[in-house]
Amino acid sequence: MDDTFPFFRADHTMNDTATVFNQHVAARPTGGSTQAAPPVRHVCVVGGGTAGWMTALMLATTAYGPRLKVTVLESPQVGIIGVGEGSTPWLRGFFDGLGIEESEWMPACNATYKSGITFEGWSTKPGFERYFHPFASMLDNMTMHQFVDNVHARLEGADVDAHPDRFFVAAALARQGRGPRAHRNFPFDIWYGYHFDATLLGQFLAAKAVERGVQHLQRHVTQVLLNEGGDIDRLQLDDGETLAADFFVDCTGFASLLIGKALQTPFISYAENLFNDAAIAMPTPLNGAIESQTVSTALRHGWAWKIPLTNRHGNGYVYSSAHCSADEAETELRRHLGLLDADVPARHLKMRVGRMEKQWSRNCVAVGLSQGFIEPLEATALLFVQRTAAALVDALEAGDLGPAAQQRFNDGMRTRFENTRDYIVAHYKTNSRTDTDYWRANADNMQLSDSLQGVLMTWMSRKPLAAGLRQGRFGGGYPIVSWYALLAGMGIFPDARDLQTPTAHQARHRLDAVDDFVSRSALNFPDHRELLADIPPRVGDKTLQLYLW
Repeated sequence: MDDTFPFFRADHTMNDTATVFNQHVAARPTGGSTQAAPPVRHVCVVGGGTAGWMTALMLATTAYGPRLKVTVLESPQVGIIGVGEGSTPWLRGFFDGLGIEESEWMPACNATYKSGITFEGWSTKPGFERYFHPFASMLDNMTMHQFVDNVHARLEGADVDAHPDRFFVAAALARQGRGPRAHRNFPFDIWYGYHFDATLLGQFLAAKAVERGVQHLQRHVTQVLLNEGGDIDRLQLDDGETLAADFFVDCTGFASLLIGKALQTPFISYAENLFNDAAIAMPTPLNGAIESQTVSTALRHGWAWKIPLTNRHGNGYVYSSAHCSADEAETELRRHLGLLDADVPARHLKMRVGRMEKQWSRNCVAVGLSQGFIEPLEATALLFVQRTAAALVDALEAGDLGPAAQQRFNDGMRTRFENTRDYIVAHYKTNSRTDTDYWRANADNMQLSDSLQGVLMTWMSRKPLAAGLRQGRFGGGYPIVSWYALLAGMGIFPDARDLQTPTAHQARHRLDAVDDFVSRSALNFPDHRELLADIPPRVGDKTLQLYLW
């Protein structure tokens, strides 16, 4: 498979996953200084929370330093949704770029490590009722080819093991309750994300931002005032004063106070192929081991999340209100958690799934829920915040806020939203449940992009995905390992009754050797709870780059 499936190559040719690693290592903000004057003098971030304060921190550490004034205008009347308690590995790059150690921010936010996501009950195919989506590891170089070869052998009708859980160290760490940071004498990096209390994370970032020179103003916006050219001129505040700035960042959540209401930017809904529009959140006590994984369990009209923090489990149910009522959904979640008779409060939330037609309009960029939202199945909300804020920083440091820069920015954001949407839709499209109208409608959904159709058609024609992904013909935004883990994990193979004894070539890989490698590698990683009690300093960027090459 060397010619068709490069994962991490020995030469300097970058593939999808390695590129993401490099972007992580070189993640914004970079700091530094420049003699050029900033293209704007004052940026006002409207709205706090994780999105607002993350953006403010990145703006406060641009190459312009204190010459770029940053103000966060936070309304004391608006609460923080704070449902998302999981991240992708990109968040690691955010803290590394700021020089903030995990040992500082993680205990302050009741945070834990995340090796990946387990999906339960999405497939009814025997042997594939559960699978794990791993984050990438350099150790996967030793087992990835065997996995992909077995996948294609099984697609051809050979009775070989092609379930992803067997082939990845991250899956073993999650099963065994180990943390994804190896002991010092094992110099291999696992790419990992985090679980955290979103409210506490917002508070931590706020304190850091103020330390680094961000101005914090607690006022409620009553009106957005435009100038004669249609740009945002200033904000009318509840105390009668106004606040002017050169540039504005809309972090007002689903309200989209600036980008949506004031600038009248159209919203593009994804409801035709992402049906979920509501959620319920409910905590439960933490007992026993702390798993380094998010668990996503399919229920009757959506899916339930289970996220371990150091002090509790965060739980919730993401569902379609067109298929069940809020009361029905809450009852189902309580039954799932064993809380039917327990006096545990539930938070009900509505979601607007889709994106703004433009995330940058005039002198305003939307970040977070105000720019758009794709349901939390793959924990991409903070990833969009980070990438959008980084793209804004890049534009500011380039000194170009003109129409061409705005177009590039908006085109990039549109592509990222659509790529992420496609990967999420693939989970629903490939489900094999038939117990409710909800799951049947998802499986029957034909509102698929050309890109997603390309992925599925290539898979069903038993051809490797690598070339199409690498050339950008389909499936952008997610690395090869993610697509293979999803489609193989859901059991998208010929029926087990039709499988044949493999040929010698199809059965050429010794899976006992794979098992031995994965199990022995996992021994080098500590118990998750022990790791959280003594978090070591972060690995330097130079070491990570050596791993890549």
